[in-house]
Amino acid sequence: MDRQGTHTYDRINVAIDGPAGAGKSTVARLVARELSYIYVDTGAMYRAITWYMIREGISAEEHELVDQRIQDMNIDLLPEKDVQKVLINGEDMTPHIRSLQVSGQVSQYSKIEGVRSRLSQLQRQMALRKGVVMDGRDIGTTVLPDAEVKIFMTASVEERALRRYKELKDTETVTLQQLEHDIAARDRLDEGREISPLRRAEDAVLLDTTHMDIGQAVEAIVSHCRTYVDGERNHL
Repeated sequence: MDRQGTHTYDRINVAIDGPAGAGKSTVARLVARELSYIYVDTGAMYRAITWYMIREGISAEEHELVDQRIQDMNIDLLPEKDVQKVLINGEDMTPHIRSLQVSGQVSQYSKIEGVRSRLSQLQRQMALRKGVVMDGRDIGTTVLPDAEVKIFMTASVEERALRRYKELKDTETVTLQQLEHDIAARDRLDEGREISPLRRAEDAVLLDTTHMDIGQAVEAIVSHCRTYVDGERNHL
């Protein structure tokens, strides 16, 4: 039993992985709320670093300079009702991280070994006390390979592009066809990178949300988590 009076087997770590535009962040945040867990949006962390580097004029090809800058960064996550703010050195990067400019370059920065190493270290620290829902692309395979529940959440490229289009159409000049092309290209980059490529962990549950709404996806994951915890109780 921990200091909050909660049995340790009642609190697990949940890893939700999947490709761009699958809705992981929205679903993971709501799953955490349902379970009264802490939500960690790892994608927002990579996006914040990408925006910072773009703004500072540091290209993804300048690996040594990127590595140098990230080692001195203070990266903080602040939970809000409907979003998780990301601060770098005390500055809120959240308003910029979902832009097309960031979306188009985040895979290039994410594949840099120093970036992945630094953020993976921070993310593991966040999960030490259990009761964390973390989403990304290599959570179940690399960051939290011992997570009790692993979900690989996906949807068709067409559906993912449509969801992203609905998010961006009022703020960005973009066509649905362009988004389909960009998301397919992002998939190839994420799956083909040398360090921590996007792939489904062997023990991850596949959740195809192409024909599911947000509520159905949340319920499916929460149900799986509760089934796992109940099973652990029954083994005591």
